[in-house]
Amino acid sequence: MTYPVDMNVTPDVSAHFDEATNTISYIVKDPTSDHCAIIDSVMDIDYAAGRITYDHADRLIKEVQDRGLTVDWIIETHVHADHLSAAPYIQQKLGGKIGVGSKIMIVQDTFGKVFNEGTEFQRDGSQFDALFEDGDTYKIGNMEVFAIYTPGHTPACMVHVVGDAAFVGDTLFMPDGGSARADFPGGDAGTLFDSIQKVLTLPDDMRLFMCHDYGPNGRDIQWETTVGDEKAHNIHVGAGKSREDFIKFRNERDATLDMPKLIIPSLQVNMRAGEVPKDKDGNPVLKVPVNGL
Repeated sequence: MTYPVDMNVTPDVSAHFDEATNTISYIVKDPTSDHCAIIDSVMDIDYAAGRITYDHADRLIKEVQDRGLTVDWIIETHVHADHLSAAPYIQQKLGGKIGVGSKIMIVQDTFGKVFNEGTEFQRDGSQFDALFEDGDTYKIGNMEVFAIYTPGHTPACMVHVVGDAAFVGDTLFMPDGGSARADFPGGDAGTLFDSIQKVLTLPDDMRLFMCHDYGPNGRDIQWETTVGDEKAHNIHVGAGKSREDFIKFRNERDATLDMPKLIIPSLQVNMRAGEVPKDKDGNPVLKVPVNGL
């Protein structure tokens, strides 16, 4: 697959860090127009209290409104297991189409069973406005964006590339953070390694924007690096580390990791494009499958 890389376009990128989930959301603006996209938004949840709020999303909305921007797209790089998407809430306020990788259907099928969702839960991706295949393109204003299929962390992960900027989701972390786990249902360490190699074939000067950062070794939170920096310094895949070594390391490490604390609400909401499931009376409700994950 040859991707339409155009390093002559430099989108304006505004990053918003969510401390509760270590997620970075982005407003990505076309420098030649007032059009933008929002990538990987966050809906706040106090899981213990069962309370959902929108402080993080409201900050994104306020910036878009203050800058007089038009939202063309609300992009999910994948079905997140550690935070809830605010996509429908933002769409209601600002418009835009909600897009995700087409392999969302695999995620919906897998977790539709885990959460015993029944026949009323559609497993065809129809909750989203657009389902992207590898190499698909779309526009933010005058900028062309293309999607790279990068499974491994989940079956539906995609990296979105616009000009000289790529939004990598959980496919990569900052060089000193390495890579994301590959032990969720449908994940695979070897597949993740192969996907990372696809990203690292992009130009060395390509800016890479992370979905998460955890400040390893106490450093300040960071979210931007380059392909060249990752190739040289990524602690899991950089400096020519082999596929076999990566698989061994990743599988051993993943076996020691706890489940993300918000995985149960996140998957139920995010596989529905950010909608909270409802009971037969229309009340928002979440399930807790016992020994299901």
